[in-house]
Amino acid sequence: MATIEKFEDIKSWQKARDLCKSINTLTNKSEFARDWSLKDQIKRSSGSSMDNIAEGFDRNSTKEFRQYLFISKASTSEVKSQLYRALDQEYITKDEFNKAFVLATDVSKLIGGLLNYLKDKNIRKIN
Repeated sequence: MATIEKFEDIKSWQKARDLCKSINTLTNKSEFARDWSLKDQIKRSSGSSMDNIAEGFDRNSTKEFRQYLFISKASTSEVKSQLYRALDQEYITKDEFNKAFVLATDVSKLIGGLLNYLKDKNIRKIN
């Protein structure tokens, strides 16, 4: 694994940012935009996915970073569940759902890979 000097270098953060942008686009659609509760929830979840990677990166230990990565991964699962709700309420098309769901799955896999990499590491300071 290459040296990561800033959270923006982390592939899972980059992909989570893409997911967040995708969710923002979807929630701007007229019907979706009117459901303030679901719109707020899914935007918060997608934001949490990328934000927790960034916050965890600046923690003082691998253990703390991993804790934030677990939160990020869980937030990504929330996005996936909320996408089902948006699909069921016909706020998004099946194609839009599939694209966003695949992106969220990719984020989750990248976070999982990073968690596995860090599992046996004992790094005091990540950056």
